[in-house]
Amino acid sequence: MYPIILASGSPRRREILSQVGIEFTVEPSNKEEIATSSIPSELVMQLSKGKAEDIAEQKQGPVMVIGADTVVAVDQMILGKPKNEEDAARMLRMISGREHEVYTGVTVIVKEKDGTIRTNTFYEVAKVSIASLSEEEIASYINSKEPMDKAGSYAIQGRFACFVNGIQGDYYSIVGLPIAHLYQVMKEMMPS
Repeated sequence: MYPIILASGSPRRREILSQVGIEFTVEPSNKEEIATSSIPSELVMQLSKGKAEDIAEQKQGPVMVIGADTVVAVDQMILGKPKNEEDAARMLRMISGREHEVYTGVTVIVKEKDGTIRTNTFYEVAKVSIASLSEEEIASYINSKEPMDKAGSYAIQGRFACFVNGIQGDYYSIVGLPIAHLYQVMKEMMPS
């Protein structure tokens, strides 16, 4: 088993990996995220790959590095993390009373002792249906500070759960790490 590094500071991603018993260390990538695609699936794969490559380049093999990135999209328009409370309110109004998509891209890089690198990048998409939100509910949720570091300005696993009417797809992908798909990729990439 290679040492596994999560190239993300996300507490949610750490929780998911720990929950399934994977031993890993955390080394968040500090590489500036430069978006060159406005297509949600391409963007999350590009950003996850950049994070994983940044950490893998700093390491001697053997090592496995996992990078991930999540965005919310409404009609293919990407909603990242809010810049401020007004931006959070704008995003929450956009998803209120309708369905949107959550895209999570994941990159797994295995770096061998001889420097050989193998990479697997994929994404998952899930649909989330949100109840209609009143202005009071939006203001109260923003006052909780929960939406301020979340793509699309909400956390499905937090206070916002009471507004989620339903999901289609992988719940863990919405939280930030599609663990079932990731686990299969990790198994395939580990030497037998």
